[in-house]
Amino acid sequence: MTNRRTALRGLAAGAATLLAGRGFAQDDKPPISILVGAASSMDFTARLIADQMRESLGRTAIVVSKLGAGQRLALGECKRAARDGRTLVFATSGPFAIYPHVYTRLDYDPVADFTPIIGISKFDVAISTAPGVTGANTLQELVAWVKARKPGDAVFGSAPGNGSLSHFLGLSVGLATHTKLTHVAYKDSGVGLIDLAAGRLPIMITGLQPQIEFHKAGKTKILAVSGDKRSPLVPDVPTLAEAGVPISSSTSTGVFGPAGLPADLVRRYHDAIAPMLSNPAIVEKLTQQAMTVWHATPPQLATALAQERSQFERLARDSGFVRQDA
Repeated sequence: MTNRRTALRGLAAGAATLLAGRGFAQDDKPPISILVGAASSMDFTARLIADQMRESLGRTAIVVSKLGAGQRLALGECKRAARDGRTLVFATSGPFAIYPHVYTRLDYDPVADFTPIIGISKFDVAISTAPGVTGANTLQELVAWVKARKPGDAVFGSAPGNGSLSHFLGLSVGLATHTKLTHVAYKDSGVGLIDLAAGRLPIMITGLQPQIEFHKAGKTKILAVSGDKRSPLVPDVPTLAEAGVPISSSTSTGVFGPAGLPADLVRRYHDAIAPMLSNPAIVEKLTQQAMTVWHATPPQLATALAQERSQFERLARDSGFVRQDA
């Protein structure tokens, strides 16, 4: 009996040592850094991605905030990172699809310098007005108000400002309705919405999520969302197409690595992140951030960005947009 107890104790000790060794091996792996260059819903989503990677890979994943220059700081750091998978970036499509037509020079190549890993979500921007200023309760009424103004008097604000999807949506609406809107850039949507609610600004175009509180409080009125479907957060608000303007445009988001990331590592990371996009709890969290789940494989993500680049190239040309220095 004594020998049996001794043997059992030995086996238990060996198992504990083995499990401890496994735990140490996991903790000892270098952490994965997920760079994010935008705050609010982007930072929130990046943390969901990090949690999913920790669960799937048994490896530490951390979110590193690199705010500034419209996400270009985050992309630049990812571009310069080693091709070992330790540094990724979670970004919107803007720096890949819009910026090549906004800036005279970029310090990165949107195609050659990055490896697409997975598409995560899409989100809309929305057009709001101050009804007390414009008297408009529909998009068509707002178009009529703009047409009745003298050139330069019909002003719209956009955030995050020059060269953003919000800015280009205003240009698109102007082209589609044969109206001339004067642009004012806001770095922060909150400041623009406060000006809108106070009657200092007649029209604001920015992400849907920050506008909802103002809309529901009756301080401003969202007239249309930019996507091809209504948002469940404001189901009473039509899409642009439903409101009579045949435009549909959304921002996509995705995870990227530096160029030359090994194909097996790309597959592993894609497969590690993908389960969150079919998790009802995560889908609901993204919905509350005014995001729609969009699961894209690496080739699908690359194709979508190429299509967006082509779309914004045409828009920049047709609207007479003048490129800026980066």
